[in-house]
Amino acid sequence: MAKKVVATLKTSSGKNYAKVISMSRSPKTGAYTFKEEIVVSDNVKDYLAKK
Repeated sequence: MAKKVVATLKTSSGKNYAKVISMSRSPKTGAYTFKEEIVVSDNVKDYLAKK
C-alpha cells in the first residue's frame, strides 16, 4: 500500500518555495524524463526560462 506524504514548502522564515517539474526528451531513446526541483517562488520564472 502506498504512503501519502504531506509536505509543506512554506517555512516560518517568510520564504515561499515552489516545486518545479521540468520535462525534457532524451535524444537517444526519445523518452521523456522529468526533473523535480524546489525553488524559491520569486525565481520560478527565471528557472523555467533558462532551459
